[in-house]
Amino acid sequence: MSAILSADDLNDFISPGVACIKPVETLPLQKPEENTVVDPCPAHNGFAETAVQNPYEVTIEDKIPVQDYAPAQISLTDCLACSGCVTSAEAVLVSLQSHSEVLNILDAHPSIPLSHEAGGQSLAEGRSGATGGKVFVASVSPQVRASIAATYGISELRAGWMIDQLLGGPSGLASGGRYSSRFTWVIDTNALREACLVLGADEVVTSLSPSATTATPTSSSAPQKPILTSACPGWICYAEKTHPHVLPHLSRLKSPQALTGTLLKTVLSQRLNIHPDQIWHLAVMPCFDKKLEASREELTDVYRHPSSADRGSGPPVRDVDCVITARELLMLADTRGISFPSLPQEPIPPSSTPPFPDPYLNSYLFPRKRRRRNQEPAAGPSGGYLHHVLRTQLSTHRGSKLHTTRGRNADVVEYSITRALPHQNRIDGGIPVAEAEREEAVTIFRAARYYGFRNIQNLVRKLKPPRPRRLPGAATTKPSLAPASLKSAVPGTAKPVANASAVVGGNINEYAYVEVMACPGGCTNGGGQIKVDDVGLGDRSREGREGTMSQKEWLGRVDEAYFSMSDEDVSSSPEQDGDDEDVQMVDADDRGGEVVDGVDVTQ
Repeated sequence: MSAILSADDLNDFISPGVACIKPVETLPLQKPEENTVVDPCPAHNGFAETAVQNPYEVTIEDKIPVQDYAPAQISLTDCLACSGCVTSAEAVLVSLQSHSEVLNILDAHPSIPLSHEAGGQSLAEGRSGATGGKVFVASVSPQVRASIAATYGISELRAGWMIDQLLGGPSGLASGGRYSSRFTWVIDTNALREACLVLGADEVVTSLSPSATTATPTSSSAPQKPILTSACPGWICYAEKTHPHVLPHLSRLKSPQALTGTLLKTVLSQRLNIHPDQIWHLAVMPCFDKKLEASREELTDVYRHPSSADRGSGPPVRDVDCVITARELLMLADTRGISFPSLPQEPIPPSSTPPFPDPYLNSYLFPRKRRRRNQEPAAGPSGGYLHHVLRTQLSTHRGSKLHTTRGRNADVVEYSITRALPHQNRIDGGIPVAEAEREEAVTIFRAARYYGFRNIQNLVRKLKPPRPRRLPGAATTKPSLAPASLKSAVPGTAKPVANASAVVGGNINEYAYVEVMACPGGCTNGGGQIKVDDVGLGDRSREGREGTMSQKEWLGRVDEAYFSMSDEDVSSSPEQDGDDEDVQMVDADDRGGEVVDGVDVTQ
């Protein structure tokens, strides 16, 4: 079990089930007490002596030998198939997803030596002799960097440098261990998250097309409206175990963690000409449920290469081999005898790290100038999936306006995009034109954000299909709870709305997209993040006094660190001299949503 996981971390708990699905047939068979008898079985070519239990033998209790039973073990695969406990931090026994496993792997396998070559290529030296070696690579989420930054009072950028130094620097993990192994590359998951954002917006556009609304849904087709995000493994496990009716609505996209693992295992194995099993990928994430995601069978090379000829023999190779959290990252340093606050707050010199084997990916994964995309307060602390979808819709519909409505709590928010009706369709009949323009608008897009299991339960309840009516003449569908003036319609027949601020969650089926995250407050509040009690600021007996703060105040500090990517931090990096044309282009696209004509964000 993760040494730092406890019931106190479960701030949004759903009562567990009582049924255990651990298959008993997987347990080792106990050898019974045997007596030799004659077995006249024809399959034995006549008579043979076979060991069977004597049913007539009576044994008293004090003569029964003591048996050594194998300890029960619950794997992550068992947890994924279980219909029992579902929490915001999935309290399960995880034997292969801990900081101890990271150290065991580093001490058991030497790093495969890589050499610098012309053209930005890196090739493994002595491939035939590196049978027991591995290429170690890590990926770190921005929420983890924010948690570290809030803990030590530094910027998110400097926290990322400290993590790089721990995993790949000479004063980090490489300073100890049997082979002094270290992580060759430490990748920011923001790079692959950008691809997820673009693909997610395209998925929404496809679902809104006329062909998608008339097509017959299949398991491989686009998700049904409303599309629900699939980046949160806690939410996905909950839906799969308890609410299968929402599965057709789930996005078909991988999370940034999974996409990063797929990219690393495929590209590195091809470019370095090594087996994917020789690439060991560590992900540092804010949430314990990410351990469950990494253990899914779908996220292995079996699903990428169904044919055995393509992948060779051997067990499936996971895209992500191990996941640890922010708190486990500090335990990793402490176990190795490293003082994390003493690590250098500067980047690792490029001369000590070989370039990524693919030159294009090297410039994309390790740009000279940091990306800022979708990490501002308006995007939220969970990756900005909904924010990017809204900006895409705003840029598509020029002159449209965005309206925001808060639900019963801060974790439920509805967004609606409205557009004024054409002049010839306006009904002013004695009403001043300015007033008519203000009142007559059509809602062209609706979306929402649901964080926390309490709110998610309300969401899935509204998505549940209606029960069939048995009485003749009874209604077959649930009546809409939203006002008629708020119902979206086909362009050209749309009804005007008097106010874009609707009752949140009135009719869930009118949403085109819903961002769903299991943790209240979003991913910066993940179960594996550093808590206020961990840093000695959460003494409840002194709450309200100077020097103490509540968990809510601490989460505000983490959010502030998450959104802090200041110009001062970017310009202070010695690696960022010069210009990066690719990154400048990304920044220009990032500003596109702010210059759309007529955009008005109202709170």
